[in-house]
Amino acid sequence: MTPSPTSPHRAAVAAAAALCATALMAGCSGSGSPDSADRSPSSAPATSPARAAAPSVSTDLQNAYQRVVKDVLPSVVQITTGEGLGSGVVYDARGHIVTNAHVVGQEKTSKVTTARGSRSLNASLVASYPEQDLAVIKIDKAPGDLKPATFGDSAKVEIGQIVLAMGSPLGLSGSVTQGIVSATGRTVSEPSSGGGTGATLANVVQTSAAINPGNSGGALVNLSDQVIGIPTLAATDPQMGEGAAPGIGFAIPASTVRNIADQIIKDGKVTNSGRAALGITGRTIVGQDFEGAGVSVASVKEGGPADQAGIKAGDVIVKFDGTAVRTMQDLSEALAGHKPGDKVEVTVDRDGAQKTVRVTLGTI
Repeated sequence: MTPSPTSPHRAAVAAAAALCATALMAGCSGSGSPDSADRSPSSAPATSPARAAAPSVSTDLQNAYQRVVKDVLPSVVQITTGEGLGSGVVYDARGHIVTNAHVVGQEKTSKVTTARGSRSLNASLVASYPEQDLAVIKIDKAPGDLKPATFGDSAKVEIGQIVLAMGSPLGLSGSVTQGIVSATGRTVSEPSSGGGTGATLANVVQTSAAINPGNSGGALVNLSDQVIGIPTLAATDPQMGEGAAPGIGFAIPASTVRNIADQIIKDGKVTNSGRAALGITGRTIVGQDFEGAGVSVASVKEGGPADQAGIKAGDVIVKFDGTAVRTMQDLSEALAGHKPGDKVEVTVDRDGAQKTVRVTLGTI
């Protein structure tokens, strides 16, 4: 399956468990009065305590969903540009909105519509960071009643947590879908508009909540009213003609969102990506079987990590840190799993002979 951009938790599990526990206890205590211990078996209610508790459990979970929607949905907006539409999340009371870079594209201005469609506001681009598919825009005249979202702790996101995806799928503003966290720590690559490999995203959250075109840039929310990620990708199934693969969506984790957004708001750009770099430009080469056979180094950044390790233009990278490299996507995903300063071994093919060098990774 191939991830595709959708254009345009521990706290949650604990909360759900607490709700269930409360409901079960209420069911037990509600099944008898002070003299219930003196009743004979024949006088006991026909409905068991467990069955009596079930409607209460369902009601409590429903109430939790409705509370989260009521609290967080006002912080989710629809973004409309000349290229299409997507979603965004109110980041602060000054009018900063965080969204995906592919939502705003090359546009410098956009329209922001509140979740219930009550107002349309003008906004301007602060900065876009396509390498991580994130961008920040700012409402030109921010209203005083903007409600910033609360972003959660990515380290506390766990498989099985109940989550809600909020945004504007297919232009339907203020839409909500539900699911669970299916996996954490995924690394996925987006296709670029030109058909190649776009941004490679590390440590993304996989979810079963439906992610559709227009959801990009919205909010993936836990039952503690916290945004744990920005929905960005929906997987596609080549066997379905590149149609969506139901129940497989991906969101950029909250920690990454905060890191990038804070830098853009403070400095107008990303000054420290936290992403590892090799310091080369390259392209995938194809073998006799028409499959990827490595990454040909087109150029080497002077003084960069590859240059210092002795890698030269014309070398073909075939292995990175013990993992075979067949395509640029392989190399990008391998780099995404490392941090600047990490020391790795890189194997290159030079004039038919392989050579392994040790590289200290730099920063994008």
